Amino acid sequence: MLDGGLSNQLEAQGHDLADELWSARLLAEAPGEIERAHAAYLAAGARVLITASYQASFEGFTRRGLPPGRARELFGRSVRLARRAASRAAGPVWVAASVGPYGAVLADGSEYRGRYGLDVAELAAFHRPRIEALAEAGPDVLALETVPDVVEAEALLRAADGCGVPVWLSYTVAGGRTRAGQPLAEAFAVAAHDPQVIAVGVNCCEAGEVEAALEAAAHACPGPPLVAYPNSGEGWDAERAAWTGAPSFSASAARGWVARGARLVGGCCRVGPDGIAALDAALRRAAGPGPADV
Repeated sequence: MLDGGLSNQLEAQGHDLADELWSARLLAEAPGEIERAHAAYLAAGARVLITASYQASFEGFTRRGLPPGRARELFGRSVRLARRAASRAAGPVWVAASVGPYGAVLADGSEYRGRYGLDVAELAAFHRPRIEALAEAGPDVLALETVPDVVEAEALLRAADGCGVPVWLSYTVAGGRTRAGQPLAEAFAVAAHDPQVIAVGVNCCEAGEVEAALEAAAHACPGPPLVAYPNSGEGWDAERAAWTGAPSFSASAARGWVARGARLVGGCCRVGPDGIAALDAALRRAAGPGPADV
């Protein structure tokens, strides 16, 4: 069981995240609040915590006047905060270090478009220092998440190669394609036979997109289990910096995701601890007596 959206829980705790660093700003300013948010998801049933590093970058920290050494320490802090929260949980908990796409760091919504005009080598050079800083802190896995574009997926896998930490690769999708418009068969094929990849799937998409995407992933990248953590179903309006539309996330839909091979299941933006608790309960009911096999 994965956690849900870290940003919405931090906002529920009273923090304004209208900032180019988003939740990563609190790594420097209020680290205890990040740990508190992780604890809320553990209490809801999560057994995988995703770090507050999604929108963190050396470039972004530099614009805040933080030297590279301090930025590296904050990347490591994101992992240590999740690990500290996990240490107080009953039973094992994974820490997944979030590596968001280049578009997230631009803070203009372009992670939902992709096609930044950069090639694989340029994107890999951007991501490699972030991945190295996170890997040094010892997470259990790197979450290469909300990837909108096959080019960026190739770059992230190249940047992670040799870092010593396994990865999952998760696209954001719409209309049965990547956000950049590529076929999902092509998108998931880039991870086929890559030994560092322990799961593939989708996140930060509408829940109604998940089953078809998981089916495409299973065919194009056979072997690894699947990961699914959609958002609430609301849309992000980058110009207004606001969520729009009505929520469509339904915990009961997760039974279909598990039937398609998902073994890492949770929520993304706007899915809070209540949503994760409902998801956990729905999957336990579906599994019958004993813990759900997720």
